[in-house]
Amino acid sequence: MNIKNIIKLSVICFAFGNLSAQNPWPTVTETAKPWTRWWWMGSAVDEKGLDKQLTTLSKSGFGGVEIVPIYGAKAFETQYINYLSQEWMKMLQFTTSKAKSLQMGVDMSVGTGWPIGGPQVSENDAATKMIVQTYEILPNEKFSEKIVLKDEKQKNLKTIKLDIVTAYNDKNETVVLTDKINADGTLNWKPTSVKWTVYAVFIGKTLQKVKRAAPGGEGYTLDHFSPNATKDYLKTFDKAFGNSNYGIRSFFNDSYEVYNADWTPDFKSEFQKRRGYDLSPYIRYLVGNEENEIAARVKSDYRETLSDLILNRFTKDFTDWAHSKNSKNTNQAHGSPGNLLDLYAAVDIPESETFGSTPFDIIGLKRDSADIQKSDVPDINMLKFSSSAANVTGKKLISNETFTWLTEHFKTSWSQAKPEVEQVFLSGINHVFYHGTTYTPADVKFPGWLFYASTNFVPENSLWPQLSGLNSYVARTQSVLQSGKSDNDLLIYWPIYDQWANPKGKDVTFKIHNIEKWLQPTEFYKNLDNLGKAGYSLDMVSDKMIGEATLNNQNIQVSKEGGSYKVLIVPQLDYLPESTLKNILNLAQNGASVIFQNEPKNIPGFFESEKRKSDLQTLWKSISFQQNGNVKSATFGKGKIILTSEVEKGLEFLKIEREKLTDTGLKFVRRQFDGGKYYYIVNHTSKEINQNIPLNFVGKQVALMNPENGDFGIAQTQKNSVKLQLKSGESIIIKASETADNSLANWKYVEKAEAPLILNQPWQLSFKVGGPELPKSRTLTKLQPWTNFKEDASTQSFSGTGIYTTTFNLKQNKADDYLLKFDKMYESAKVIINGKEAGIVWSNPFEINVGKYLKKGKNTIQIEVSNLMANRIRYMDQNKIEWRNYHEINFVNINYKPFDASNWKVQPSGLDCEIQLIPIHYSK
Repeated sequence: MNIKNIIKLSVICFAFGNLSAQNPWPTVTETAKPWTRWWWMGSAVDEKGLDKQLTTLSKSGFGGVEIVPIYGAKAFETQYINYLSQEWMKMLQFTTSKAKSLQMGVDMSVGTGWPIGGPQVSENDAATKMIVQTYEILPNEKFSEKIVLKDEKQKNLKTIKLDIVTAYNDKNETVVLTDKINADGTLNWKPTSVKWTVYAVFIGKTLQKVKRAAPGGEGYTLDHFSPNATKDYLKTFDKAFGNSNYGIRSFFNDSYEVYNADWTPDFKSEFQKRRGYDLSPYIRYLVGNEENEIAARVKSDYRETLSDLILNRFTKDFTDWAHSKNSKNTNQAHGSPGNLLDLYAAVDIPESETFGSTPFDIIGLKRDSADIQKSDVPDINMLKFSSSAANVTGKKLISNETFTWLTEHFKTSWSQAKPEVEQVFLSGINHVFYHGTTYTPADVKFPGWLFYASTNFVPENSLWPQLSGLNSYVARTQSVLQSGKSDNDLLIYWPIYDQWANPKGKDVTFKIHNIEKWLQPTEFYKNLDNLGKAGYSLDMVSDKMIGEATLNNQNIQVSKEGGSYKVLIVPQLDYLPESTLKNILNLAQNGASVIFQNEPKNIPGFFESEKRKSDLQTLWKSISFQQNGNVKSATFGKGKIILTSEVEKGLEFLKIEREKLTDTGLKFVRRQFDGGKYYYIVNHTSKEINQNIPLNFVGKQVALMNPENGDFGIAQTQKNSVKLQLKSGESIIIKASETADNSLANWKYVEKAEAPLILNQPWQLSFKVGGPELPKSRTLTKLQPWTNFKEDASTQSFSGTGIYTTTFNLKQNKADDYLLKFDKMYESAKVIINGKEAGIVWSNPFEINVGKYLKKGKNTIQIEVSNLMANRIRYMDQNKIEWRNYHEINFVNINYKPFDASNWKVQPSGLDCEIQLIPIHYSK
């Protein structure tokens, strides 16, 4: 290379390096942008429609789609395409090619609707259950009844088999009779002269079919515990895909909603192999009504075996198959009977789910109790199961099905979406999928095709013009949260055996819809919640993960790519495997710090329980505790072990610092990158924060980054604190670096605000786009919603965009900037000043800086306000205009009742009260 080229290259490198130094934001990739679940109704798609919708999604800031075919719209049956047919694969190939040209990604579900299943699932591979029948044999009575299946729906199935027959008498005698049953069900056994109860367990089928299936995807749901069912199922995809993955980034499996599946044909032999004893003599303790210690131990073993099988026979097989296609896989483990942490850890992209809406304290946040799911409230600690598994094992992406039933159909504003997605981010999740977007053919009129479970992220949504505001916020935030790695300090053990050893019932599944029963009442949860609110950052860890952990500079690591943790917390529990305690003590021996909330005294499971319990106690006695104030402590090898009922006291004793910023009510999640740390901080309180906030790490330079508008600058710091100004509902990203970038300007802190200019002059109101018809333009002497003008019927039914326009004079002012503040906005708006777009106002506190767009003298301002779809849908239902015409569930409201908007109140639409223009001065 000659000297001239070297100089040119040096100049180019310097230019790009300097450009990078001036902007601390990471590059926004397609993965950093939000993705959306993309329902193909009846798979009635064509290239023209796919091209149009993908292009529209791309322009609005989406980075990818996740294809999920579902049931179809009526009257379009001739356009349906069978799942995985040659025509369907052709549409898939077009989709991935078009998406690639738009720099978008494509995922797809391995099946239609949910849960996983389809026509390729044979009766043998279908979800399996125990069918239990009992028989009474009285003293001296000859048993003449045949032990055959009585269930009429099951008895003609070819796979039905009698698996276990065991008799019990009043003297606690047990006889296994499985091999004493003839083919016709006759019992070849003569009981003694006491009363006997016979338990017969048949291998049955749940007969559950795929819910919301698309054409070509109908069939039985899969047996997740079978050794061959998953492999057999995926052969259909091998045939359709051949040697290609058709550009699919990740294959997706939805949440486990397989009901009553609790067995598999070889369960009995797998149980004996894994748990060390034959289940047959103890079957009554599993299926009967006894709630004693034996029942607790047998049920624990049974539940652990189900967990083993779904991990090794479904989840790992699914992952291996996706890798064979040079793709990744995404899995929702929740709802299953497996150890959620291990299941999430066994896939490439663990995915959680939010269902319903959270009550936040944000001032002015819209929340109508009539329009929300009252039974489901998203829980940040439930979300942490997926992020913990990823953080501990070093996975880069954690996804989330986001906004499912956030509110009633057509009543969700983007301002309501923001705090909900922020809570998802605060849980450690960094790759959100909206729920969701429905493909609509070009010739289908408003409101287009819609999925029954809101929220509706569709171009037909009247709020679509401002969706880019939410999307750009998500993209900037995720660009940071996908950088580096998680920086949580603590591990907390999930004592799953306390769940599995519950003597009540038989099946234990970990659903998001009943966490008030299995999660929230536990000490484990209370520790998660209390420590998180106190400013400690935690990840959960399973028994398996503890067994794989090693020490790195006295910090615990499960994976070289995963997090590095200062302390392992073992919360209050009843059951702890002796093998897990042994692994914990090995970690302590090598330098780990461990806090026990109580002394573990019992082990789970039935096999050799007394011996294993003794082993547990012997291991515990090897720890020599000394009283140290509020805690007991012990030096154990190179490490420390603390025993205290108050975990925070133990952390204080170990000198583990919390992030005291949470004392203000702020929430945070922290990540580390090469050369520093990121803090993502959110104000979900009703207070305004204007103070120095303590941080455990500030480095040599702290930059503030606003994810809503992209602003950035060097923060004011004082010792180990950073000055923050955050109004209720706002968020900020802190980048604390070990090196200084002198090219960055200072952050603009508001020092004072002058008296506002009230824009109370007449306004012109016109309408830009929407329907069913545009209301008439008018002059407003007072700013108010267009729905106030009831004399014009079209204002009551209109959904779309109204434009408020006025002019005002601005005298010369020495203000550094001007803040445009809206008292009430229904629902979001684009602001245009003097012909230039100033930005989108879409979230609390509904204000925007506009100083650089203003000029001395006359200024013109346009506010393009979009309202909800609700009023137009109300009009359509009142006038019996057909729009919901789908197969299967058709269309339901938030309470799963037939949808009808005809009795809805008109939703206020437009602007109301005052608009203030506030002169502000920044500190120098």
